[in-house]
Amino acid sequence: MPRRTPSAETLTDLILTLFRVNNATLVWGDRLVRPFGLTSARWQVMGAIAYADRPQPVAWLARDLGANRQNVQRIVNELAREGLLQFQDNPHHKRAQLVVLTEAGKRAYDNAIRSWDPAADELATGLSSDELGTTLRVLSVLRTRLTANNAGEGEADI
Repeated sequence: MPRRTPSAETLTDLILTLFRVNNATLVWGDRLVRPFGLTSARWQVMGAIAYADRPQPVAWLARDLGANRQNVQRIVNELAREGLLQFQDNPHHKRAQLVVLTEAGKRAYDNAIRSWDPAADELATGLSSDELGTTLRVLSVLRTRLTANNAGEGEADI
């Protein structure tokens, strides 16, 4: 059996830690946004909508999130039923409607962000901007490589 390089060993530990951090982040995020009728997954989808340059269809939102289109569609449908999102006609595609936040959705999202800001400051305590920047660069490279490797294999779940 071939041995891993030291970098591959460290990467294995990093990936296992990322799995744990992801799970802890989802639990933490759910608790943070629960008062606004959101979950981490709903907040993530609403953030993709809020930060988009213009209204987008679900498939584009899923691509930007690196998520499974069907899962994003399910979340979008739930949010629309609750009046937090609405659909608009797409002048470029008859069936792929555009997704936008309603006023209630904007309020819920803005409330979540107001809770996020102090929570982010607390989580960042003791970590320098340089340390976080290095971590971001490493994770961005890994995401790019994994996305290229996964091309055509389906999308991640959210």
